[in-house]
Order: sequence, then structure tokens, then C-alpha cells
Amino acid sequence: MGKVSSSVHFIERSTMVVTRDLPGKTHWEPNTDLYTTADGLVIKVELAGMRSENLEVTLEGNRLRISGNRPDSCRAAHCRFLMMEITYGPFEKVLNLPPGYDLSRAKAAYVNGFLRVDVPLAQAPAPDHKLEISEGD
Repeated sequence: MGKVSSSVHFIERSTMVVTRDLPGKTHWEPNTDLYTTADGLVIKVELAGMRSENLEVTLEGNRLRISGNRPDSCRAAHCRFLMMEITYGPFEKVLNLPPGYDLSRAKAAYVNGFLRVDVPLAQAPAPDHKLEISEGD
């Protein structure tokens, strides 16, 4: 019979990412669902333990950037983890949205640990038409 090790290893499943903007800084990316509905696009981000005032949602063209910092303030000062799956600290999630959605009319709500961003469909473009050509000097 083989010997079973009784040592416990630190486990962390979230991916830490080095930011391009701030070399040497790391952040994690929260779990995110992105799906379409008849009305538009829904982005749902899992951010348990956060407060809405610690979240920032930025719109840049067709890019949606969600960032913030989840504090680790609930544990004892000198604890020793047996397992750690909850990631704390700064985070950032950047999504490049497909065309056909109007980010300028997006709405965000934070409820029960989930940030939900609803992005409506873009208004139908004006129908094709011919431009008048004027005579110029």
C-alpha cells in the first residue's frame, strides 16, 4: 500500500494576468456570461463581496471595460489557507462587443453579487439613399 501524503497545498484557480498598462501589476478576471436576447446583449459578471461604488464600467468605442478591487477584509490576520479559490485584489474584464449594439444606451445594475450590463440593439440605420451632387466652382 502506498503512503498518503497529509500535506495540504495552496490552491488558486483564478488566472492572474499581467496588465499591459502597468507592468509588474497583476489582476484577475471574474467569471462572465455574455448572451443575446431579443432586445440586445447581456453581460453578467460574478462579483460576490463587492459594493457597487467599488466597480467601474467604462465604454470605449465597441469595448466594455469592467474593473475594480475586491478587498480581502474578512479573514483573520494570521490565517493559513488549506484551500483558496476566491480571488481578491484588483480585477479587470475587457470585452470587445460585436457590431449592432448601442453602448451609448447601456445600463448597469449590481444585485446579489452579480453585475449585469444590458446593451440594447443599435437603432436601424437610415435606408440607403442617393446623395444630391451640387455643382461647385
